[in-house]
Amino acid sequence: MTLSRATLAAFAAPSLPLAALYFPVYVFLAEFYAIERGLSLGFLGTAFILIRLFDAISDPAMGYFSDRFSTRWGRRRPWLLVGAPLVMVSVWCLFQPPDTAGALWFTGFLFALTLGWTVMLTPYFAWAAELSGDYRERARIAVWRDTVGLVGTIAAAGLYSAGAERSAGRSNVAWMIAIVLPLAVFWCLSRVGEPRDHSRSNAAPGTLWSVLRAEPMFARLLIAYILNGAANALPATLFLFFVSDRLGAPDWGGPLLILYFGAAVAGAPIWTFALRFLPKHRLWCMAMIYASAIFACVLLLREGDVLAFAVICVLSGLALGADLALPSAIQADLVDLDTVRSGRQRTGAFFALWSLATKASLALAGGAALMILGRIGFVPDGPNGDGALTALSILYGLVPVLLKALAIALMWKFPMDATRQAAIRQRIETGR
Repeated sequence: MTLSRATLAAFAAPSLPLAALYFPVYVFLAEFYAIERGLSLGFLGTAFILIRLFDAISDPAMGYFSDRFSTRWGRRRPWLLVGAPLVMVSVWCLFQPPDTAGALWFTGFLFALTLGWTVMLTPYFAWAAELSGDYRERARIAVWRDTVGLVGTIAAAGLYSAGAERSAGRSNVAWMIAIVLPLAVFWCLSRVGEPRDHSRSNAAPGTLWSVLRAEPMFARLLIAYILNGAANALPATLFLFFVSDRLGAPDWGGPLLILYFGAAVAGAPIWTFALRFLPKHRLWCMAMIYASAIFACVLLLREGDVLAFAVICVLSGLALGADLALPSAIQADLVDLDTVRSGRQRTGAFFALWSLATKASLALAGGAALMILGRIGFVPDGPNGDGALTALSILYGLVPVLLKALAIALMWKFPMDATRQAAIRQRIETGR
């Protein structure tokens, strides 16, 4: 059940341009539209939150369609072709807006981009969970996918920083998506097939919400994932503000991002190796504990402490690969449990809920942080008093640590390991 590296590379390829968008959208765009287009932080935060509310409809719908409609090319693969053009057009318009573009332009194309993400990512994550039924191989697939995604994030940060001006940096990122996304999707679809659907024809499953209520493990993992996602969203949204206004080093934003994500790529083999000895939930907890201990040190930083922050970026970045890959690999194991009980392989529906949680935690936490900063009088790229800068440091460095502590408490004794998952998988394979 071990996939070749060539197959893993082809499957992971679309994650490079798709993941490359997260930080440009949630980090660079907020700064651009706030400073250069004059949109308030309160408006930007509200826009992120309201657009994400639509995901409560679009994500479950995408999961349903992905599970229910099979074509000669499979259930998951065709949706990547459908969503790619929408993502490409939306990115181009957000990063290369005309001079007259304002609030309506921003919200309209951000909405279109989130819809394109939904169409592509929900089937893509479901497909990853179905490529293998092996406990550790699923984590390996997730690590490959998310590590390649981190390479895309590094490339986007590098291209953004390489521009002599910020407008040139945004143009570089837009061109990267326009060129790489269709090539990556073509390589993936031409190289990787879909395994068979293990649903039973006589199955009569209940709703997803009934499953969440009946099996505490599903809700437990989902809550932990949302908490950890919010913990990651806060630094993502506030990163450039922290570097520019707290550290007083606006030109260091891009290089520091590259350091952080470069460390994450370098750390990926560590977590793949550790999977041989530890269950996935325990390894994820250890990664969160390590990252929290390092990241709490940002509370001690003051203006000019760029070198110390660079060290924090490298050390905390080593844990990011585990933080991204392991939760979705655990979710794939729980989908097996539902397949045995319900008789239907509803991977798309479960990962639609997963996608909704991902985007909701990003938007709600990031949007709330921007709204709080706006309320206390924080001015991007402007003069700020000690109170505003202290609030920025607390939102950036302390609140994420507290959120991760709650996620660790939920997951430390999680009752799903390799032995239990193997028994569940045996029942699926034999049809019992």
